[in-house]
Amino acid sequence: MKKINYFIQYVLILILFSIFKIVGIKLSLIISSSIFRLLGPVIKKNKISKQNLSYVFKNISNQSKESIIRSMWKNYGKIFAEYMFIKDFRQNPKFSKNIKLENNEILNEVKSKSEPVIFVSGHFNNFELMAMSIEKFGINLAAVYRPLNNYFLNPIMVNIRKKYICRNQIQKGISGTKNLLKSYKNGSSIAIMIDQRVSEGIKSDFFEKKALTTTIPAQFVKKFNCKIIPVYIERLENNDFKIKFNKPLIFNQDESIEQITSKLNQNLEKMILKNPDQWIWTHNRWR
Repeated sequence: MKKINYFIQYVLILILFSIFKIVGIKLSLIISSSIFRLLGPVIKKNKISKQNLSYVFKNISNQSKESIIRSMWKNYGKIFAEYMFIKDFRQNPKFSKNIKLENNEILNEVKSKSEPVIFVSGHFNNFELMAMSIEKFGINLAAVYRPLNNYFLNPIMVNIRKKYICRNQIQKGISGTKNLLKSYKNGSSIAIMIDQRVSEGIKSDFFEKKALTTTIPAQFVKKFNCKIIPVYIERLENNDFKIKFNKPLIFNQDESIEQITSKLNQNLEKMILKNPDQWIWTHNRWR
């Protein structure tokens, strides 16, 4: 049954992408955001989103929570449509001019030095554009990714990521960590999302509730004393974005894995609170 469902999803997505290609990005964003806004509230992920919001915003009204979720689904729909135009964001100046970089001097410093860094972020807006922009800037980069559950779609997504987002894609997991280590030692910076639950992580406070959290950035800090650069992408309007590179986080060598991981979660919390509707709340973060 699962195989049939995955295949149906695969066919429907190919049909939608074909339509998006014909109508162009502006109309695609309208169509896709409308579909997600209509269908999002009736799927299981919507219940998870409500639960997550209750953990984080204990004192806001149900009406406010519903407003955040509606905006999130609308944004989710835009992200989905934008995958059809990832090649354009990478290669077409008409698209790439819509991505504004803030604090370029931080990237210039990374580029000028031989020491790689760790870029950390979460699933905000079209998060793929962050790794794309870093690599386009001329920084040698390896990006960690999680394979899609749908094994019909996953090969297509991996191909898109390798061709247009970041050439060096490393699958998460134990073997992936070894490849990350190898890439880092060869001078490659690392881009990693730290906002999702990982079975091999540690329980760390995230919005005052324990959540399994990756320790990869903290392990690299302890082993290499490397800099951690938080990155945030904000959707300004439609397909206009601002990517902000924050000042590097520097940790003391006597800080533990747990302390470093906790501080990274605190930094991530600030990003989420900036625009709650621009974070993807559908992940079962506190399971």
